[in-house]
Amino acid sequence: LEAGARGKSSVPAGGPEERSAVPASERTRELALTAAQAAADKKAQDIVIIDVADQLVITDAFLLASAPNERQVLAIVDAIEEKLLELPEKAKPVRREGERAGRWVLLDYVDLVVHVQHSEEREFYSLDRLWKDCPTIPFVDRALAAAESGAATGPVA
Repeated sequence: LEAGARGKSSVPAGGPEERSAVPASERTRELALTAAQAAADKKAQDIVIIDVADQLVITDAFLLASAPNERQVLAIVDAIEEKLLELPEKAKPVRREGERAGRWVLLDYVDLVVHVQHSEEREFYSLDRLWKDCPTIPFVDRALAAAESGAATGPVA
């Protein structure tokens, strides 16, 4: 919806040297950060949000997360779906793939595509390396931030 509204094009009119960066929309950032926190709450590993808005017409961002076993992959996916449905402007995936095997589950929210992978798939397919030239959207797990600020200020009575 928003991607088309912004009129992104995969081939700029003036050639690649004139391509202007079209960063992910605020809505995409909201979805990505909410999904990332939901994944972190379920102990997902290596959470990365990649802004691919300037590279792809079909989506604005990828969220990558991994887990050491299939059960945890599925728990992370369920938590992400649940949290995005709780947003004031609810988000429901238009497509969900890979759930049966639980090794790599993809949730397609159009502007955001979530990839939750088993650690072995994450290492083998290395999506991080494939999209390494794209900017990332910063994410800090609120539990880690709270732990760090609590350690800095001492115990609270």
